[in-house]
Amino acid sequence: MIEIRIHGRGGQGAVIAADILATALVMEGKYAASFPFFGVERRGAPVTAYVRFDTVPIRERTRVYNPDIIIIMDKALSANPDCYDGLKSGSTAIINSLNAHIDPAISRKLNFLAAVDATAIAYEETGKAITNTCILGAFAKVTQVVSLECLNQAITEFFNQKVLAMNLRLIERGYNEVNLQDLSIHQSLANESIPQVIKSIRGDQSGN
Repeated sequence: MIEIRIHGRGGQGAVIAADILATALVMEGKYAASFPFFGVERRGAPVTAYVRFDTVPIRERTRVYNPDIIIIMDKALSANPDCYDGLKSGSTAIINSLNAHIDPAISRKLNFLAAVDATAIAYEETGKAITNTCILGAFAKVTQVVSLECLNQAITEFFNQKVLAMNLRLIERGYNEVNLQDLSIHQSLANESIPQVIKSIRGDQSGN
């Protein structure tokens, strides 16, 4: 099972991002579940959402304490060490930032660090700093566990007409404009990395 934790702020669409992602993963033929956790319920307050997916039914309904993948939708939160709590060794971080710079102690846990300037892209396309679908496009490109086609299909269940067209552009730009750093050289070859785990979830042939 792969566990994803999404960090954002109220009004940025973290919860709907989790729902869209889970929907797209189901369209890919996987089992998936998503749910939110709210702190103070006000616009701008920190919001956390969770997604799990697997090749078998998912019964776990607790918060994600040890994520394989983290998504940070708010630029300011990328400097908050709490967002990286419990991160597994060999994991992946996808951050809303032009250039991702994080604490070296955290980066040593990562195999991949991805950055996309989702705020700037969202402003260009919509005039608003709603970064969720742009970040999901970056997620699709970086992890390859969900196709762009399924992601585009999934959002038709959440948006329509003009709003849908804008979000389709945001997904495409996030997919095309994300920058990926391979940090796996810092990982022990003995550790099972997130790409290896994802490969088993995707059902790729390993030759065994």
